[in-house]
Amino acid sequence: MESIRQIYRIGHGPSSSHTMGPMRAAKMFVKRIGDKPVTKFAVTLYGSLAATGKGHFTDVAILDVLHNIAPVEIIWKPDVFLPFHPNGMRFEAFGDNGLTDAWTVFSIGGGTLANEEFNEQQVEHVYDKSSVSEILEWCDRKGYSYWEYVEMCEGKEIWEYLEEVWTVMQRAVKRGLNTEGVIPGGLGLPRKALTYYVRSAGMSGSIRSRGLIYSYALAVAEENACGGKIVTAPTCGSCGVMPAVLYHLKESHGVTDQRILRALATAGLFGNVVRTNASVSGAEVGCQGEVGVACAMAAAASCQLFGGTIAQIEYAAEMGLEHHLGLTCDPVCGLVQIPCIERNAFAAARAFDANSYANFTDGRHRVSFDQVVEVMKRTGHDLPSLYKETSRGGLAANFDD
Repeated sequence: MESIRQIYRIGHGPSSSHTMGPMRAAKMFVKRIGDKPVTKFAVTLYGSLAATGKGHFTDVAILDVLHNIAPVEIIWKPDVFLPFHPNGMRFEAFGDNGLTDAWTVFSIGGGTLANEEFNEQQVEHVYDKSSVSEILEWCDRKGYSYWEYVEMCEGKEIWEYLEEVWTVMQRAVKRGLNTEGVIPGGLGLPRKALTYYVRSAGMSGSIRSRGLIYSYALAVAEENACGGKIVTAPTCGSCGVMPAVLYHLKESHGVTDQRILRALATAGLFGNVVRTNASVSGAEVGCQGEVGVACAMAAAASCQLFGGTIAQIEYAAEMGLEHHLGLTCDPVCGLVQIPCIERNAFAAARAFDANSYANFTDGRHRVSFDQVVEVMKRTGHDLPSLYKETSRGGLAANFDD
């Protein structure tokens, strides 16, 4: 299993698979062609990458890399799904004598790239175990916590990286809480994070707490929708869940940064297991792989911070994912706005619910996290393509502006 750095990628929204991935692919293609003279680029986008690419700024991300080298033609083929993955791209470079190089690659979720010849998920194996059941058994036998297992496998340098991750997350929350206006894209959605934050101040108890959680999640999700700097956790579309939970625990419960970094390590481990054994790509398994996994990660993190045992942490994560099974990815107009932004807020609140439920138990339960991951994978493959980031079914098809 690879490093949790692959789960926490720092970059600009609105989509890890549709924005970060294509931009990285364009940069890799530039390195691939080297010093070959180029008179024109042609980039063909396939499947769900083409279906919702304009709303996700896919063309903008690619043009930002290539247009300074040579003119670029973007070709959209939403009805063509290449066998390897729904998010396909073909880069072609032309010189005076015609085609000089061509490369087909796929954005498989979380900003990761792959094709038949290479897979970034398999570049660096730092974990000797790839299932939560194995890790749980090992930790129980050795007396370790999940975050200690992460440190053992990744080395102490992982804390410096997670410190940067936490810094970017906090800055995204703060920017989002202090920014007003309409989110770009044409839907005319106003940013709501500040309003929720202000209104929650006039409330008390659990209602105030819930309002703050909503505001923090909205802040980051709205930043992402506007192309702001965020951290995938595990994707751009679900980037508001983890920061909302952790920021709330820091502000309202006085949790230290050091403990939050440990919670990030634990959450990253659970997200990593899903990424390894299933997928976090909305185009491949629907939103259950994005918001569902984010909820599981946040549930694990909060359960740890509330003193949960390793069994209770696993149970909290299991519930966070289990109760998002079958969640479709049908963004209206291909934008990471409706229903994506609200889903971040609801998933953050649900993560706290999963934590509370797990902490009332002794951690024993019938369905394991690994079993839910397997079911999520099968469910995602059974979902029609209409409900996997094509904006041709469900909410997107029935939206009337």
